Order: sequence, then C-alpha cells, then structure tokens
Amino acid sequence: MPRARSRYAPDRGLTGRMVTTMFLIGLLYVVFVGVLLAALRGSWPIILIITGGMFVAQFWFSDKIAAYGMGAREVTPEQAPELHGTIDRICALADMPKPRVAIAESDVPNAFATGRSEKTALVCATTGLLRRLEPEELEGVLAHEMSHLAHRDVAVMTIASFLGVLAGIITRIALWGGFARSRPGNDPAGILLLLIPLISAVVYAISFLLTRLLSRYRELSADRAAALLTGRPSALASALTKVSGQMARIPTEDLRKAEPYNAFYFLPAFSAKESLGRMFSTHPTLEQRLDQLSRISTDLSR
Repeated sequence: MPRARSRYAPDRGLTGRMVTTMFLIGLLYVVFVGVLLAALRGSWPIILIITGGMFVAQFWFSDKIAAYGMGAREVTPEQAPELHGTIDRICALADMPKPRVAIAESDVPNAFATGRSEKTALVCATTGLLRRLEPEELEGVLAHEMSHLAHRDVAVMTIASFLGVLAGIITRIALWGGFARSRPGNDPAGILLLLIPLISAVVYAISFLLTRLLSRYRELSADRAAALLTGRPSALASALTKVSGQMARIPTEDLRKAEPYNAFYFLPAFSAKESLGRMFSTHPTLEQRLDQLSRISTDLSR
C-alpha cells in the first residue's frame, strides 16, 4: 500500500494488481513446494530449509544484489550536489523521507530505484543520464523512480520474482542433478519425480507472465504519479523521448550488460517491436507512455 504521508497520487489499480499478483504467486509457491514434498517425502526437511532460506535471502538481499549488479555507488551531497538537490525537491513535494542517492558509471542513460523499506530505499541515476538530461527532465525521471518507492511496488516485484527464480533452479537440478535416477518407470513416485521439471517450467512461465503484467502497469502508474506530482508531464515526456533516442546510439555490448536489469530501469535497454515481444516486455511501449502523458497534460491545462 502507498505510504499515508506521501503526496504521490494513490493508484488503486496498482494496489489491486500487487495484491492479486502476490496472492497468485503465493498460491503457486504453496503448490510448488507441495509437489516437491510429495515427490521427495524423505527429504522434506531439506526442501523446507532450502526454499525457506532462499526466500529469506531473496527478500533481504535481492535489492543489494541488484544495486551492486547495476554498479550503483552511493554519493554524498558534496559529491553530487545537483542530483541530491533534485531528490531533495521531490521529497519536499511528496512529503516523504529521502532515500539513499547513488550514481552508476555507465553511458547507458537510465535510472532505477531499489529497496524493500524506507531504510533500504535507494535511487540511482547513471552518468549517461545525468550528462544528457536538462534539470526539469531529470526531475521527471527521478520523480518517476521515487513513485516506485512511495507505492512500494519495488518490494512487491522483488518478492514476486522469487518463485520464478526458484522454479528455474529446481528445473536445472531436476534435469542435471538426476532426481529421477534409478526410479522404475511404473513407480508412481518415479513418475512424479519425472514430472518435476515440467511442473517447474509451468510455474516459472506463470510467474514470469504475472511479473511482466505487473511491471508494465507499474511503469505507467509511475509516469502518471510523477507527472501529477511535478505538474510537468511534458518534461517527463521529453526525457522519455530523449532517452529512447539516445539508447539506439549506445553500443550493443553495453545494452546487453544492462538488459538483465530491465525490470528495474526507467526505460528498457531493448524495446520490443513485435506484438509477441511486447507481451513479454517489462515496460509499456514508448507510444503508450507518451499518449498517457499527453492526456495528463491536457487535463492539467484545463
């Protein structure tokens, strides 16, 4: 749920989608662990310890791992006065606590937010973004990222992605670790063990689709919240257009390095062009985002 003291516009649609996603992911998790326990009855303590341990690790450390993987380096107001000044203005507008501020040494123009709580919240901008955007454009982008913290959808995405990661690991173990070795083909337990890779793959696919659907909506929600908070949807639209255009000039090798973290970024390293690709995309299309901002600008001018 959004923080009560934040002035970011609440989004019931986002809240409803987060609750639904968490419920369905939790249901999948229960079914998935139940199948493992039924298949490996003699190993249930190990299964519970491993899955429980991975869940705790994912919840507590995934944001730190993501920030480290994207090269975020925390900076002081003395080291980055303009960036800190922009964050300070947004915090004053939104009436919310200031997150930690970081910079990533990358020419890929982008920004992201991580953190499961106020204490762990972090907003990061790349050097490529800081170099290319005007102050009002940068404010729009950072207001977008801070809305993810205000609505807490970053934490939900972190938790929601856990089951897909776990299912992928179990699939590899089942295929290469020999779960079903020495099991007769007509043994029900052996058949169940043989089904683990298939069940894991189905769970991974469902988890993947659920997180993608939530991810696309939350980006539109963040654009809307940032535009309403700053009162300058045109600045955010300008930033989107500029960053999207500049992304095409970045070497493919650099974009490939950034691609695994697309779900966290303000704009994906690669944009899906085909309809099938858009279905699996972490972000809505640029046209969708610009159309929404144009409608907001029209409404604000009335």
